Amino acid sequence: MRLVLAGTPAVAIPSLDALASSSHDVVAVVTRPDAPAGRGRSLVASPVRGRAEELGIPVLTPTSPKDNGFQRQLRDLAPDVCPVVAYGALIPGAALDIPVHGWVNLHFSLLPAWRGAAPVQRAIMAGDEVTGASTFLIEEGLDTGPVFGIMTETIRAADTSGELLSRLGKGGAGLLLATLDGIESGDLVAKPQPAEGISVAPKLGVDDARIDWTRPAGAVDRLVRGCTPAPGAWTTFRGERLKVNPVAPVGPADLPTELPAEVLPDSSLASGQLLVTKKAVFVGTGSRPVRLGTVQPHGKKPMAAADWARGVRIETAERFTNG
Repeated sequence: MRLVLAGTPAVAIPSLDALASSSHDVVAVVTRPDAPAGRGRSLVASPVRGRAEELGIPVLTPTSPKDNGFQRQLRDLAPDVCPVVAYGALIPGAALDIPVHGWVNLHFSLLPAWRGAAPVQRAIMAGDEVTGASTFLIEEGLDTGPVFGIMTETIRAADTSGELLSRLGKGGAGLLLATLDGIESGDLVAKPQPAEGISVAPKLGVDDARIDWTRPAGAVDRLVRGCTPAPGAWTTFRGERLKVNPVAPVGPADLPTELPAEVLPDSSLASGQLLVTKKAVFVGTGSRPVRLGTVQPHGKKPMAAADWARGVRIETAERFTNG
């Protein structure tokens, strides 16, 4: 079949590679326009564009898939199917009708769970134990189309959203290829999504990534992992934001033998309270403490929490704040 793949970030590259090396013909790639990045804010091509150019595949970068010029280009390409992997823009109805077999999306959740832009992050933050990927036929509703196939993936105890998304991207590439093969042969028919079990996964904003230290340690741990690497969990220390990378919940036996007077009688710390040793930094939550891994002050590189603590000279009973 003639394919026009739409995708933007690195997670879509395994699918591009799988389709490019298959019996199908990837006649073009659609990706988001070059965007400012880095301190210099110079324009940078999307990872998918870079890979497509390496493979010698023509690239289209419409400002919006609503553009009439883009839709004319798409009609001229005459695709049988347009596979989509994290493209980053909604496909309008006029464009949905162009491919013979429609647009087939590889979505990183077990639909109808976690419809939306941040399914992997939201699954980790919610404490889900299993997630996966689904291929479905795009319609004008948000991730509501009938499903062709699924794959499952266990969420590991220390998974960040970046690590989990990487595994899903690789496994999902096989699912997408199998789906397209099934569409070509006529053996695969999409089935409507169940009416029950629907949840939504809106894009994470800065406020979503702010750590509330009054929440239990497990919830803090999940929020930080779900926001790593992006948008990046953060807290406030001395009035400035501090980025927090994955933490580790600990028990009383993990704390120093001799505890300062500010530590509560049950060997815990008050919410947001810092306890610094030579090699570690502990923070109180709504339940048990957590041990910080690496942190990143504004304008600086990530560093071990103990090194950061020595540099700022944390005072006795000093705390992180929630805002």
